[in-house]
Amino acid sequence: MAEHRMERMSDEEKNERQRPLTIAMVVDTSGNRGNGTSNSALQWARELERQGHHVRLVGIGAPEYPARVNHVPLVSWIAKKQQMQFAEPSDTLFRAAFRGVDVVHIYTPFRFGRRACKIAMQMGVAVTAGYHVQPENITYSAGPLKHMPGIESLIYRLFDIWLYRKIGHVHVPTELGASLLRAHGYTAKLHVISNGYEARFVPKRQRAADEPSPSPFRIVASGRLTNEKNHVMLIRAIARCRHARDIELTIAGTGPLKRKLRRLASRLLQRPASIGFHRNADMPALLHSADLLVHPSIADLESVSVIEGMASGLVPVIASSELSAAGQFALCDESLFPVDDVEALARRIDWWIDHPAELSRWGAVYAEHTKEHYSVEASVRAFVDMEREAIADNRAE
Repeated sequence: MAEHRMERMSDEEKNERQRPLTIAMVVDTSGNRGNGTSNSALQWARELERQGHHVRLVGIGAPEYPARVNHVPLVSWIAKKQQMQFAEPSDTLFRAAFRGVDVVHIYTPFRFGRRACKIAMQMGVAVTAGYHVQPENITYSAGPLKHMPGIESLIYRLFDIWLYRKIGHVHVPTELGASLLRAHGYTAKLHVISNGYEARFVPKRQRAADEPSPSPFRIVASGRLTNEKNHVMLIRAIARCRHARDIELTIAGTGPLKRKLRRLASRLLQRPASIGFHRNADMPALLHSADLLVHPSIADLESVSVIEGMASGLVPVIASSELSAAGQFALCDESLFPVDDVEALARRIDWWIDHPAELSRWGAVYAEHTKEHYSVEASVRAFVDMEREAIADNRAE
């Protein structure tokens, strides 16, 4: 079918589909791989360049188009603990960065992205956006505000009014994210494209079937140290395991709950835990040193950390939550547990420790499945198709 469509295309259309694009990627925190959004943007930028396109990063820490920091009282303090900063909008910066580009892609609906959208449209440049900030991620970190009835729906509506209803094409990492947006009345064309993982995450050596479980048995979790990531219940679950004395926990991340989690782990766990920031460059080695990946999160639009763990040959044990897309990665029942169920998670962890041959077999299965379905190369090609569609629509207007 694709060959027939290509035959029907004019030479001009064929050349346009093959022409390298110049894409401005607007990310508040562009030069920092410490949070998932900026990490995804940087790995996509690198892959876009590898595929022959040209990328202009625009935001704090960007090499050519750097933005100043916008200090928002209290909000910036909370965000900075999660390796996130807000950029100060600048029309001069945007006009310089967008001159001669084919399309502008905006990552977040905050002041920086909203102003970038307005300037790009004034310049006649096509604009697309990504949906990377889940309202539930905000409310779980908002203290008493999270108990306000309808607060999530209000934030969904504000994001739509601020940015997304002005844009024709929106990237969403998962079908869950797309269904949430549709349920809240979003009308843009939604393109479901995984954020993907980089090729440097490769499978570790799996143990032979007759090799016993190691001691200590190393569990790794990765994500912001915030309430919705639910690391408190992970610590409580490990403390309830029959094999608790043999389990060593690492939580790779940063956020406002770091001290609380360290205190809880010190009090409940029988082995010292490592809880804190790990450089993204160090993550492949950390994942290879682990035996099991646990992802207890309540709310996730995708969770690249789970994809990276699976690509590294780790079996995941994932919370099944209606607000988290991570459960889609589970390939067997033993990789899922009911969200926030401490006893169920403890049983899952004990089961994998008791079945080392199954752990090794499924680790290889997860690595192969991830390689087939979640490569960043395939994701970026789908993203480029979305950008070309947006450019064509913009020209037709």
